[in-house]
Amino acid sequence: SHSIIISTGASAKLLGLESEKKLMGYGVSACATCDGFFFKEKKVFVVGGGDSAMEEAMFLSKFASSVTIIHRKDSFRASKIMQDKAMNNNKIDVLWNSTVVDMIGNPEDGGLKSIDVKNEQSKKTSNIPCDGLFLGIGHTPNSKIFVGQLDLDKSGYIVTDERSSKTSIDGVFAAGDIMDPTYRQAITAAGTGCMAALDAERFLDH
Repeated sequence: SHSIIISTGASAKLLGLESEKKLMGYGVSACATCDGFFFKEKKVFVVGGGDSAMEEAMFLSKFASSVTIIHRKDSFRASKIMQDKAMNNNKIDVLWNSTVVDMIGNPEDGGLKSIDVKNEQSKKTSNIPCDGLFLGIGHTPNSKIFVGQLDLDKSGYIVTDERSSKTSIDGVFAAGDIMDPTYRQAITAAGTGCMAALDAERFLDH
């Protein structure tokens, strides 16, 4: 090939529960900006403790009646400014030292109804009514195949030239979530896809 456009995307990190697979899209989501609007005046939960979780919680607070962050430790790893923003929001609460061990509900019967949450200190599990569960534990770029071949950042995203889709190899371009750790939206991916197509066309014309 004379030119390649890489658009392998990034995968949301999941908890790995069987019920999570079954209820994804039926009350369980890994994208607040995609699905938050559907949870107006609902009781929602966010799993995570980093900047992603704080951003998801703050975005959801615009729609939901309450947002509870579930974190497995007793302190967040998010930046202080993000923590402060979340903790100063009166719609947001935190369940510390807690993990989601199961999700209850059926796609055929309205989806997610509740979650089983285990307290890591007492080892007790509680069932909590829940309208929506959002996974804010980050994304993994699908870039393993390119390790040692293209320049990647410390998280594994393909590094492109500023204001361009060019990678570290001439004739190889990248578009979408594989090179975008910030926005991760269909519309921004489509935009960089257009950029990559134009960049590849210009490269082939030379």
